[in-house]
Amino acid sequence: MRDEAAVGGPGRETGGWQPPVELNTGIPHPARMYDYYLGGKDNFPADREAAEQVIAAMPDARLGARINRDFLGRAVEFAVQRGVRQFLDIGTGIPAVGSTGEVAHRVAPDARVVYVDNDPIVLTHSRALLAHHPVGHTTVLHADLRDPEAILGDPGLKEAIDLSRPVALMLVAVLHFVRDEEGAAGILARLRDALAPGSLLIMSHGTQDFMTPEAVAETTRIYSRASSPLVLRTKEQVQDFFGDFEFVDPGLVQLPLWRPQTELPENWQQAAPAYAGVAVKR
Repeated sequence: MRDEAAVGGPGRETGGWQPPVELNTGIPHPARMYDYYLGGKDNFPADREAAEQVIAAMPDARLGARINRDFLGRAVEFAVQRGVRQFLDIGTGIPAVGSTGEVAHRVAPDARVVYVDNDPIVLTHSRALLAHHPVGHTTVLHADLRDPEAILGDPGLKEAIDLSRPVALMLVAVLHFVRDEEGAAGILARLRDALAPGSLLIMSHGTQDFMTPEAVAETTRIYSRASSPLVLRTKEQVQDFFGDFEFVDPGLVQLPLWRPQTELPENWQQAAPAYAGVAVKR
């Protein structure tokens, strides 16, 4: 799942922080691999080894991670501009500069943000970060995207977010770690149904459409040994996850092309083999 560089972690002064007992550091985790792509230190040797293998197959993987982060920030700002003040970010990763909460609270201090992740290291760092740097209203939940009922029924979610009012549902670089046989389509349908009219679905998702067959084979092979295998999908498959939500301009596009605010790097097409889109529930 998506990850962010955080305060604390291996190699930093963290006030006695230790990895949670249930944390298996010997198996690469996509969130911690992503942290490594972004230059963070909240990862372990197994994560770094797997991430370096991905970089060998896709030399622009680090740039792709930054491009994905930039999309998240633009999408959150867009949601705030539309008047949305509630954010449900599933597959959060370790919060850092440019995270959903930071962007939302910078432009709308009254925003309410709920982070959801299933990785113990994410929960540990998120709660420590919020304890030391409380900004706005932020809740952190330990749950898994594969169990939407647990997320929607969590008392912490119900206390933080009013589902009868518009919510920005953030699924940024996370759904490609849920296999079809795990019910990816049904999970999205349940989450969409729970949202009120005026809500937004904000999503980025990896695709093979812009990758060589060799890169696809090697990348999926590497992630097959991680805690969550990588499932690359076509544009049509990703579009189906939005259901009957109505896309805002420019629709579902390659990741860097969603309302860019700066000039794109020369190698953006290779660096960001993913689709991104924002859609509204009418």
